[in-house]
Amino acid sequence: MYQLLSSPVASVLLALADAPSGATEAVLMASEPIPESWKEREVKGLDFNQFADRDITVVDLIKGMEKIGFQASGVTKAVRTIDAMRNWRSEEGEKATIFLGYTSNLISSGLRETLRYLVQHKHVSAIVTTAGGVEEDLIKCLGPTYLGEFHLDGATLRKKGLNRIGNLLVPNDNYCKFEDWVVPILDKMLEEQEAESINWTPSKVINRLGKEINNEDSVLYWCWKNDIPVFCPALTDGSLGDMLYFHTFKASPLQLKVDIVEDIRKINQMSVKAKAAGMIILGGGIIKHHIANACLMRNGAEWAVIINTAQEFDGSDAGARPDEAVSWGKIKMNAESVKVYAEATVVFPMIVAATFARHSSD
Repeated sequence: MYQLLSSPVASVLLALADAPSGATEAVLMASEPIPESWKEREVKGLDFNQFADRDITVVDLIKGMEKIGFQASGVTKAVRTIDAMRNWRSEEGEKATIFLGYTSNLISSGLRETLRYLVQHKHVSAIVTTAGGVEEDLIKCLGPTYLGEFHLDGATLRKKGLNRIGNLLVPNDNYCKFEDWVVPILDKMLEEQEAESINWTPSKVINRLGKEINNEDSVLYWCWKNDIPVFCPALTDGSLGDMLYFHTFKASPLQLKVDIVEDIRKINQMSVKAKAAGMIILGGGIIKHHIANACLMRNGAEWAVIINTAQEFDGSDAGARPDEAVSWGKIKMNAESVKVYAEATVVFPMIVAATFARHSSD
C-alpha cells in the first residue's frame, strides 16, 4: 500500500480526486481516434545524423523541411508545385505557360542572378515586373550596386550621392550613366516611330533595351535573345520614367508614345491560349495582380506559388492568400497553390536549386 501511494501514478490519482470535475474534464479531454492517413503527417525535422558521412545538399534540406511545419513546409510545397508546372505536358507535348513576376528590389539584390538563370535557360514563358525591375537590371550593367546597412542615415547618404535600397547602396552616378546610355536609344526609337510608324509598347521598349545592353549578365538581354516578353504596366514609375519625361523636352514638339493597350492584349492572349498556366510571384502589388488578372481570362491558373511577407489583414492584394484569387477565378478551384510567408532572397534560390537547376529527377 505504501508503494502504491508513493508512486507517481498514485500521486496523480490522489490529486485528481480533489480537483474540480470541470477542470479535470477540460484539461484531460480525450482525443478522437487519429485517422490512419495522419501517420504520414507526423511532424518531424531534419535528422542531421543521417548525413554524418557526407555534406547535405539543397535537395536533402528541402525534403527534410517538408514536415517541420510553419513556413518550412510551405517552401517544400512550393518546390512540389513548381515541379508540377514545369514538368507538365499536354497530349501534344506542349509545356505549361509559366508567368514569373518580381518586384524591383529583387533585381537590385543579388537575386538578379537567379532570375537571369531562369530566362537564360528558358524556364519561364513571360515576366511581369515594375519599372525598377527593368532599369535596375540595365543600370547594374553600367555600374555596381554595393552592400550597405539598413540603419544608414538618409541625410548623410544624400549628401554623398548614395541611394539606399534597404541595405543596398546605389551611387547616383549609376543613374547618370543610365541617362547617357538610354537617351540616344530613345532618340533612335522616336525616329523609327515617326519614319516607320512603329507602335511602341512597354514590352517592345524593354525588348529593345535588352538588345541594346548586349550584356550576358542582364536578365533583359536573355529575355530579348530568347524571345521572352517582359511586361511592365507601370513603365514610367521609376528612373526610366524620369528619362522619358526629360526626353519629351529634348524631342519637342515630337514625343515618344508607348501603348499599354497592345500589351494587355498580348499578355491576356498568352494566358487564353495556354494549355496550362502557372504563376510564380515574388513580391506583390502590380506584378502579382497583373499576372493573376491575365490568368482570369482563362478562368484561372493551374498552379500558383506566391512568396512575400505581406499579411492579409489589410485587404491588400499583396497579402491575399491564394484562396482569395480562387474566389475571383484567377486561380482554378482545383489548382495546386501555396503562399510562402518569407523574404524571397532567402528562400527562392533554394527553391530554384531544388527545381529548375536540378540535374537529376530523383
